[in-house]
Amino acid sequence: MTIRVVVADDQELVRSGFAMILDAQEDIEVVAEAGDGDAAVEAVDRLAPDVVLLDIRMPVLDGIEACRAISARSACRAVMLTTFDADEYVYEALHAGASGFLLKDVRRDDLVHAVRVVAAGDSLLAPSVARRLIEEYTAATARPAGVPALSAERLEVLTARERETLLHLGRGRSNAEIAAELTVSEHTVKSHVGNVLAKLGLRDRIQAVICAYETGLISAGS
Repeated sequence: MTIRVVVADDQELVRSGFAMILDAQEDIEVVAEAGDGDAAVEAVDRLAPDVVLLDIRMPVLDGIEACRAISARSACRAVMLTTFDADEYVYEALHAGASGFLLKDVRRDDLVHAVRVVAAGDSLLAPSVARRLIEEYTAATARPAGVPALSAERLEVLTARERETLLHLGRGRSNAEIAAELTVSEHTVKSHVGNVLAKLGLRDRIQAVICAYETGLISAGS
């Protein structure tokens, strides 16, 4: 199955470079390039790709807002690109619905791997990395403007075992580690994770980490 990708960056050389790298892969096709966030949203609406690469800083509509718009109305998964290694961008991007975050000096192989991972429905950042970021921001109450904390009542839709699974996700544990902790198979854990994401309306494990902290299921430092 071919992974269809839109590449959005206001720097033409960067944009075309990424497009060439991805298009050279047998299982990836770049279906459009965009020079600003608005054009990226339009391309996703029109072409329904599997993955969109979004530069965070673009004219007309920045990458964060473009990601938010795309996530709200399509199943396309977003990977954010930036030259700025700043945690606040990661945090905002995750809240906007991004499934991954890369610096623009990413190695060729890592870029290709990122697209494949995200297209397969996984998150690009390891849960443990996301956990450290969210812990830092929740501890400092440095939530971006307009992003409210989540009510603990949101978790009432989960069974006891699903809450336990979310707790382990929030602590950055892999499916294998959760399976060992709960004394069940990895297949069972995968089913629990899927139920957690579906019931809470979450796109991936990274957003599950955010949810675990912001609902108070896990407190910073615990």
